Amino acid sequence: MAGNTFGNLFKLTTFGESHGVAIGGVLDGCPPGIALDIDAIQQELDRRKPGQSAIVTQRKEPDTVEFFSGIFEGRTTGTPIGFAIRNTNQKSRDYSHIKDSYRPSHADYVYDRKYGARDYRGGGRSSARETASRVVAGAIAKQFLSDVRINAFVSQVGELKLGKHYTELDLSLTESNPVRCPDPETASKMEAYIKEVRKEGDTIGGIITCVIQNVPIGLGEPVFDKLHAELGKAMLSINAVKGFEYGSGFEGITMKGSEHNDQYNPDGSTKTNHSGGIQGGISNGMDIYFNVAFKPVATVIQPYDTIDKEGNKVTTKGKGRHDPCVVPRAVPIVEAMAALVLADYTLVARTIKL
Repeated sequence: MAGNTFGNLFKLTTFGESHGVAIGGVLDGCPPGIALDIDAIQQELDRRKPGQSAIVTQRKEPDTVEFFSGIFEGRTTGTPIGFAIRNTNQKSRDYSHIKDSYRPSHADYVYDRKYGARDYRGGGRSSARETASRVVAGAIAKQFLSDVRINAFVSQVGELKLGKHYTELDLSLTESNPVRCPDPETASKMEAYIKEVRKEGDTIGGIITCVIQNVPIGLGEPVFDKLHAELGKAMLSINAVKGFEYGSGFEGITMKGSEHNDQYNPDGSTKTNHSGGIQGGISNGMDIYFNVAFKPVATVIQPYDTIDKEGNKVTTKGKGRHDPCVVPRAVPIVEAMAALVLADYTLVARTIKL
């Protein structure tokens, strides 16, 4: 199976399945001499782990990371950083009913057709549990990018929108509630709605907004390796993501060019930032901001019609422990993938004489 490695120089390869012994990864290309705060890495994992509140899956996993190489006396050595997170609370029997049938909007059918086999226990390799490995690598990337600030937050759940621009928000409040929305009033409404949807045995989608500040000018490569293109690839590789927009995004089509153009200040900064901190695929020093849309979780705890391996129509019902809304736990994943992109492009920029 290809497609398990992300990055050019700062490169992550992940391994493992949702109900296997462990998941993990190998991070290659991380420069030597970086002092790592292991507790901070674990804190990032704790933000993603299941069972942390009443509005996420109740699978109980400690998600404790174990490092096997690439770190000595608290600093990176420049060699591959190997790590693993053991699975301790898998309940594979919850998935025995779908051994010979396919769940709608899951990867079951295409995996079976592509590989001739599939791990039906929790989705196997296609499970969102794989993203825990990305969070570990992203946490290391954040420490490499010590001057860059990456803050993601939930800006929409269903039709409940956070009606404020990120510049009007106190992003330090993001972790003050289980939804991870920096506006307490909106967060309360979102939480109540997610609980309501969960009682119905259903799920709901949402949007995560990410803001990246203190990015140096010059990250990104023309023509095919534009910074926003790589960020888009990174975000679209996350389970359940259906859309990505940066800067003015789709709203920009309602503006005329004279309104949309970012006029320069004498110091090279811009009076507005419709470009989202990226021009010509290269960072311009302004804030980078983007939205990531997540679909409703495909597993609903309701009866549904599907087909089995022989093409026969069957009726079954979702079982197991699943998120009614994925966006609260996906916030650290979005940050991690953004950090991996910036770390990679920072190393690429070092190979070019400016």
